[in-house]
Amino acid sequence: MNPKDEQIPLWRQLSATATVIQAVREGVSGTAALETVPAELRPGVQSLAFHVWRNMGRAQALRKLLAAKLPPPQADALLCVALALAWSDAQAPYDMFTLVNQTVEAAKRGAGTHAQANFLNACLRRFLRERDALVAQTDADPVAVWNHPGWWIKRLQKEQSSRWREVLAAANCHAPMTLRVNPRKATPNDYLAALQSAGIAVRANSGATIVLDQPVGVQRLPGFEQGWVSVQDTAAQMAVPLLLDGLPEQAHMRILDACAAPGGKTAHLLELSQAHVLALEIDAVRTRRITENLARLQLQAQVVTADASRPQDWWDGQPFDAILLDAPCTASGIVRRHPDVRWLRRETDIAQLAAIQKRMLQALWGLLRPGGSLLYCTCSLFLAEGDGQVQTFLTHNTDAVLLPSPGHLMPQNVAKADAVPDNGYRDHDGFYYALLQKQMA
Repeated sequence: MNPKDEQIPLWRQLSATATVIQAVREGVSGTAALETVPAELRPGVQSLAFHVWRNMGRAQALRKLLAAKLPPPQADALLCVALALAWSDAQAPYDMFTLVNQTVEAAKRGAGTHAQANFLNACLRRFLRERDALVAQTDADPVAVWNHPGWWIKRLQKEQSSRWREVLAAANCHAPMTLRVNPRKATPNDYLAALQSAGIAVRANSGATIVLDQPVGVQRLPGFEQGWVSVQDTAAQMAVPLLLDGLPEQAHMRILDACAAPGGKTAHLLELSQAHVLALEIDAVRTRRITENLARLQLQAQVVTADASRPQDWWDGQPFDAILLDAPCTASGIVRRHPDVRWLRRETDIAQLAAIQKRMLQALWGLLRPGGSLLYCTCSLFLAEGDGQVQTFLTHNTDAVLLPSPGHLMPQNVAKADAVPDNGYRDHDGFYYALLQKQMA
């Protein structure tokens, strides 16, 4: 925990964390829920919430043993927060008795939990007395062991039958901080030297991709405000080189980046080419993020707020040489960075998002010139949003050819680097890539 957080009463942090947890249960993203937390509480609450989401399966299993009847929502969220933080001595950020006392204090002071304070106190005191036995009982529950919803586990067991355990274990690890050096501003060697001078240790580096030994605030990164570097996961950094590989370099090449926010791939396109890039984003707030990121990097693109699946609203009729479609998806591959996603998503979301992906693919394919390339990608683990989607598209579009592509990249932690033998990219999020080329008439 940040030393500054220790100046804030723990009960306040626990209460705010429970509110965030409950908001996600009601369908609000973790990012949006955390933005509503008072600024002085937010760093500590985010740290606690991430810990809770990574242990929520265990917490819910323990709550079932402790409470015969499901408590009211806010009280249940507070109870699960305490159990997620306290169930393991090795992981607990605070002394067990402190956690229990401060959780009860949070309940007493909360308008929605005051009436449940005695009930929570009884549950948590019993947990302290019988913790080892209760935890052992939950070891038979896959949701408690893997800390993912049951439907998610079953789907991976079916689709990744030989490596689902490694995938789930990696997904519950902390993601590294990975950087992309802007070649217009600095060479990788120069930037490595700048990091060394700033006292920032590097775990690994390969070309313009640098993995830090420990995350740091971006304000500590040398030249960040001057556009020397961006923060981007290793798997996400593969998109632009894949799309540009084999395309003839032209000063006036037209590239569409559909669903472009927050602008990392748009910027990467401009860093590595002289192309004219049109960046689309349906959400106006997220469109501003693209503009802000490009301004920091001193790069220029045409940024438009529009629905990529409705070209009639924004397309000028001139075909594109290349299209990057980073389609909306479950985000199941980035739960290392966004651990709330596993509890936010429902299994029915997969079919709904797959329908959107299909519509976008079909709409954008018609905007690509013959001989051009479209890179379809999602940060998803599920076949319906990756290979299943692309195989269906190929069946219905005989002018499309699948070029050599990485396909499904499963999330992987560097400590488990050999767990997925066909995946040589080491520490990265889960992603899917398919490079499609339109055949000449």
